[in-house]
Amino acid sequence: MAPDLKAEIDALGPVGHLASPNKIHHLFLAEWKDAYPAAKLWGPQSTIRKRSDLNFQPALTDTPPSEWAGNIDQAWFRGSPALDEIVFFHLLSRTAIIADLSENFSDEFLAAHWRGWQRVLARLWKITVGYGYAPLEWRLSWFDRRPARQALAKMLSWQPERVVMAHGEWQRDGGQAYLERAFAWLGPGSNAP
Repeated sequence: MAPDLKAEIDALGPVGHLASPNKIHHLFLAEWKDAYPAAKLWGPQSTIRKRSDLNFQPALTDTPPSEWAGNIDQAWFRGSPALDEIVFFHLLSRTAIIADLSENFSDEFLAAHWRGWQRVLARLWKITVGYGYAPLEWRLSWFDRRPARQALAKMLSWQPERVVMAHGEWQRDGGQAYLERAFAWLGPGSNAP
């Protein structure tokens, strides 16, 4: 947590909730909880198991908790032994919020930060602008795709205008089409071409 970032967040108002969308995005939860001790801490059961040192609210699932129901909806992508993730949808701004289920790196970013062989892999894995897939290791770990396809159907029913992801270029418009393309890897029932 950088001081400038904390100042920007503080300017928005009090922080009531801190959410980890999956067991990968947990590294700085303790630091944020220390900075905002009154905030409730949330995550799926996989995060709660991984971070037994922290005091979480009940595990996040497909149903948003009453604390944000009506403002934020959510879909629980599961079916992989390696990763499950809560995808959020902010109703007012019509924005889907994704952590690791979509990565959308630009050529400029890759050229500045990744080695040549890594850029080749990024393109082969389709974690680049034009695709926005999840990394290959996550896609291959999805042995039971039915629950993920149900979560995808819910996510698409939101008809988002925007998509914000933790890794890559955000989609400021055309969110629905972006998600249909980015989740085509789920196969039948996911609007795959």
